[in-house]
Order: sequence, then structure tokens, then C-alpha cells
Amino acid sequence: MKLKAKIVLLAIVPFLAAIASIETGVRQQATALANRQHATTQAAYLASKEIELKHYVELATTAIAPLYDSGADNARDDAMLRTRALDVLEKMDFGKDGYFFVYDMHGRALMHPREPDLVGRDLWALRDSQGVPTIQRLIAAASSGGGYVRYQWHRPSTGKIASKLGYVVPLPRWGWMIGTGIYLDDVDTTLAHIDEGAAANIDRTMKWIDTIAVAGLAVIALCALVLNFTEYRSADAKLKRLAQQVVESQENERARLSRELHDGISQMMVSVKLLLESALARFERSEARVPAAEAALSTSLTRLSDTLREVRRISHALRPSMLDDLGVAAALEQLTRELSDESGIEIGFTQISHTHAGTLPDAVNTVLFRIAQEALTNIVRHAQASSAALALDVSHDAVTLTIADNGRGFDVTDAFAGRRAGIGLRNMRERLEALGGWLSLNSQAGHTLVTARVPLGASDTGTFVDPIRS
Repeated sequence: MKLKAKIVLLAIVPFLAAIASIETGVRQQATALANRQHATTQAAYLASKEIELKHYVELATTAIAPLYDSGADNARDDAMLRTRALDVLEKMDFGKDGYFFVYDMHGRALMHPREPDLVGRDLWALRDSQGVPTIQRLIAAASSGGGYVRYQWHRPSTGKIASKLGYVVPLPRWGWMIGTGIYLDDVDTTLAHIDEGAAANIDRTMKWIDTIAVAGLAVIALCALVLNFTEYRSADAKLKRLAQQVVESQENERARLSRELHDGISQMMVSVKLLLESALARFERSEARVPAAEAALSTSLTRLSDTLREVRRISHALRPSMLDDLGVAAALEQLTRELSDESGIEIGFTQISHTHAGTLPDAVNTVLFRIAQEALTNIVRHAQASSAALALDVSHDAVTLTIADNGRGFDVTDAFAGRRAGIGLRNMRERLEALGGWLSLNSQAGHTLVTARVPLGASDTGTFVDPIRS
């Protein structure tokens, strides 16, 4: 794994771990808070309902208190007073499901305004769906002086079994249990709404944390991208400088070797040739001639002349002295003439000079010559062309070199990025990039055009943008 990838992972993994820990902690705390809120609200709501039920029962007992108290003085009319009390209680209600009920202490229903069919029935053994004795629990609470009982009962408005909170008190002299109750569906609905709100708040908080996490990851990724792009640009600039230095070193070494061959080895070989020619002349003028020695000397002179020509050719190929002495135009003219003679391909050269034409720096001369040399070599080796042409156009702000041939052409894209891509065209492009120039290639069967343009002066020194235009 690369160092940059490790650095990014070291930044992302702890960040994600921290976000996950925060999200887990926040969720746990929020859930615990919601549970406490649920319990507190439920307790407060039930407490208020208990107070409300007790108040209702007190109102009911107060309403029948005159009848209940009168019965204590006149036992003969007690039955009538009980009937009147039941009528009063039956007419008292609060809401569609709020009513009072009366049982005797043995479980017989005496009054039930919402379910009159229960009146007169013995409900002592009545049990709910879970087997809990309902009436017995109510009577037990009343026998202890009054209290609250939570039980299951039919809800008149829906006809379904619902949870109910009842409050009952005894009327000892009549042997009655009087009470009322409220159904807890509304309480459960209210608590469910509170729970839904708490869950929605928790979800929103988690979404905010996730959004912050995504934003943090985006920032980390952006920083990594900027760092990578900056390092890439820095590395690319260093690589280009290194490539330029390598090219300059190569050119310097070529020039040095060319001078060494021309001024050193070539001169020594010329001296040896002169000595051999002098020796051969003496043999030919002497009276005692040795044909074998003369033949050997003649053969040596021939091979030495061939070697001298090869050394001069190598010296010229490394760096022609004409390029430094007379400029790129003269060097290109000599190059086209030599390659035309060697290959048999008709190669022409044209120089176009404008008024106030700029002076070509040595670096530009070298780059244009190498591009022409590489292009003509490719034409000779691969193009199967019968003719080619070079044109050098020097103006006041730029110099343009064009090389055209009538060969078979090639795929420009494949030449740069394909499997058979070579380094010749890349070298041309990189050499021009170092000078702020660009390379254009246009190739098809029967016509290939290579154009190299280099700006001169400050009027055309823009950044290299499009090295390949087809």
C-alpha cells in the first residue's frame, strides 16, 4: 500500500470510528431520555386521571348524599331512596364513555347505564381474557375503603375490549360499591405520539450526524485529492525538468563526442593516412619495388579512408558542426540532401523568412533539428514514401517546421497510446513542451503532415495546452 493511501486511511478510519462512537452514544442517551420522558409523562397523565376519577366519584356520592343520609333515619323508605339514588347516578355521565356503575358487595350489578342488560346479573365470577377476576378486584378495592383498579372492559363507543382505569368507593350501609372509570386508549395514543416524536427526533439527530460524517469524509477526500494533485504537479514538473536536463546532457555529450571524433580521432586518422600515402609513394619511386607491400599499403589506405568517412559520418550524426556554425536552416538542408542520397527518396527543403524574423536560440535550433532528424528517419524506415518535403517558416514571433510525405500513413492515437507506441514522437512532443511549443500530427494514406511550432519572444509564450491536434 502506498504511503498516501496509508495516510488517507489513518485519517478516515479514526474519523469514522469517532463518528460511529458518537452516533452510538447519542442514540443510547436519546433513547434513554425518551424512555424516561415516556415513563414520566405516563405517570403524570395517570396521576391526573386518578385525581379526575376521584373527583367524579366524590361528585356522585355528594349528589346522592341527601338520599343516603335520609335512609338512616327512616328505614321504611330506604328501598325507595335506593331506587331514587340509582336513577340519579344513571343520569350522571361525562363524555360518551364516561359513566357510573353500582354493584352490591356480592357482585350483582345494580346499575349500568351503557350496558343495561347486565343489571340484576351476578358478575362475581366474571373474568377477563387473561383470567383475572374483574368484579372481585373492584369489590376488594371498595372493601378496603376505596381505590383504583386497572382492568379490561368493553368500550361502549367502539364495542371492543380496552384497558380501563376505575375508581370505586363503598356505601357500607346500603352494601353498595359505586365507581367510575376512564378508558386508557387515549393515554396510550398520547404516549404513542410522544414516542413517535422522540423517535423522529432521534432519527433527525442521526441524519445530522450522518450528514456531518459525509461532509467530513468529503473534506478529507478533497484534501487528499488536492494533496495528490499538488504532488502530481510537483512530480510532473520535476520529471519535466529532469527530462530536459537529460536531453541537454545528451546534446552536450553528443557535441563533445562529435568534437572529439572530428578534432581528435579524425585528425589522427588523417595524419596516419598521409603517412601511409607517403610510404606508398616512396615504394612506387624506389627501384626495388615490393608488390605485396604496395598492395598491403594500398588496401590499408582504402580501409582507412572508409573508416575516416565513417568516423566523420558518426561525428556529423551526433551533432553536425553546421548546426552550430550556420544555423538550423543550413543543417536541415544538409540533412535532407544526405538522407535523399542514402535512401533514394526525393526530399526537398524550403526556408521561408519574413521581414523582422526573429533570431533562433541554440535550444530552438537543436530541438527543430532533432525533430526533423527523427521525422525523416521514420519516413525512411516506415513510411514507404517516394517523396518528402521540409519547410522552415521563421517569423518575428514564432518558428514553424513542417515535414510532409506521401507514405502509407499511420494511426496518430495509436502512435502515442497504443501497444506499439514508440518514444520518437513522445520525444518530439516533450522537447517542444520544454520550449512552450506544440506538436501537430495529421496522417492518412498518401499524406502525412508533422508540424512543430515554437514561440519566439514574449508575444507567444503561452502555456502548453494541446500537444496533439489531428
